Amino acid sequence: MHDVTIDDVRAARARFGAAVRRTPLLPSTALSGLCDADVLLKAENLQHTGSFKVRGAMNRIAALTAEERARGVIAASAGNHAQGVAVAGRAHGVRATIVMPRTAPLAKVEATRDYGAEVLLHGDSFEAARDEAQRLARERGLVAIPAFDDPLIVAGQGTVGLEIVEDLPGVEVVLVPVGGGGLAGGIGVAVRALRPDALVIGVQVEAARGVQRSLAEGRAVSLACGPTIAEGIAVGGPGEVTFPLLERCLDGVVVVDEDEVAQAMVLLLERSKLVVEGAGAVGVAALMAKKVDVTGKRVVAVLSGGNVDINMLARVVEHGLMQAGRYYSLTVGVDDKPGQLAMLTALLSETGANVLSVAHHRFGIALPVGRVQVVLLLEVRNTAHADEVRRALEAAGFVRASGDGPEYVPAGWG
Repeated sequence: MHDVTIDDVRAARARFGAAVRRTPLLPSTALSGLCDADVLLKAENLQHTGSFKVRGAMNRIAALTAEERARGVIAASAGNHAQGVAVAGRAHGVRATIVMPRTAPLAKVEATRDYGAEVLLHGDSFEAARDEAQRLARERGLVAIPAFDDPLIVAGQGTVGLEIVEDLPGVEVVLVPVGGGGLAGGIGVAVRALRPDALVIGVQVEAARGVQRSLAEGRAVSLACGPTIAEGIAVGGPGEVTFPLLERCLDGVVVVDEDEVAQAMVLLLERSKLVVEGAGAVGVAALMAKKVDVTGKRVVAVLSGGNVDINMLARVVEHGLMQAGRYYSLTVGVDDKPGQLAMLTALLSETGANVLSVAHHRFGIALPVGRVQVVLLLEVRNTAHADEVRRALEAAGFVRASGDGPEYVPAGWG
């Protein structure tokens, strides 16, 4: 058994020193009000490389012997560990090779190359990339730097927990994203040693819940991962090092779905002005979905990273707004004559709804001659505002229609 202690965590911080940024604990008024608690955000998305991963990588590479440094290192990663290893390798003059899944976000691939690492794309999952990295390590004589299942990696990640307790000595609940368990295990070690009464709760996504299953079965198991916007924690399960730590240090694991993660990313962007990737937002998603009762408690949600592709962020924001009831799609039938579209948009304007897009369909749909269908995407305040829009239509003489055509049509259309 490869144990990790609070002394190992403290040694890690001394070893990497100023090379790793001490990230802030930021209060969240929005989440505090939503949860009736004192909620703070551990902003590891503001860390060097935009992720906590640099902590473990810096600790592991700093401990290499001169002979190991001369050989070079290799790692497998979906993105954040890759950048951490690349930066740590450059800081210590060590050549780094990174194997990433072909599905890794382009932003993370390019950032890793920019940090000076050789990047190889292989397979469609972290596990496939890991197997290829292990093969290349044997073939080329490189030193493997695991993504999470290594005592030095775990100790480095545990410095996040040190900072949390030092900055908020009265912390009562810590929510931590969990993939393979390096971050959760390290934070758990630190919090258990310094604040033993505090709860440490792991958060996973439905597409990758190997740690939850492992803890339920009392043994490390690996599950196939499905597609998820939280790709940073899309790991089959814990490892030999991390499983015993998770078993000892976690007070439970909760699971969130894709829509909950998207809504958390939107809230963090809109209310806290923080860009957070899916994996980093799962703790906030758990709070928003009330997966953990934190009423009246001092709570820290760890934002483990902020490396999200801009195109993905745009899609997530749009989806999150739709799920939160901020976007409302509406189809209305009107007579095909001048002024009808202007009448409809004026009516919607009076409700305070903002028209984002309009599609005016005359052909290719099952409508009688002389009638058209208007498809609108509206920006509304919430679902109650969408109800106001529907009531306004009904007050103006529109009625709900049945079938596959428009949702609302003028009364008497038949």
